[in-house]
Amino acid sequence: MADFNLDLRSVEEHIDDGDDEEETTITLGVLDGTTPPEEWIAATERGEVLVLAVDGDLNELASGFAREISESGGELVHFREFLVVTPEGVTVDTDRL
Repeated sequence: MADFNLDLRSVEEHIDDGDDEEETTITLGVLDGTTPPEEWIAATERGEVLVLAVDGDLNELASGFAREISESGGELVHFREFLVVTPEGVTVDTDRL
């Protein structure tokens, strides 16, 4: 068996302790026109993923925030009765649909 030098102190310095990772918050809500579009935009700017039950005409209800979120790098995906809205850097995998 070959001898090898293992310096555990230097290894510990390079291990990611996970403290730098941001936690992702998933916010459940209802998209019915009662919440101002600015609140949905602010939530995605904070890094939140929104799962919104759509109660009404999706195009009309999302018109106040969809373009801004999309242009800032976020995604909007309509799935069944829900609108999934993600901030920049979070993608929705729709390959299995």
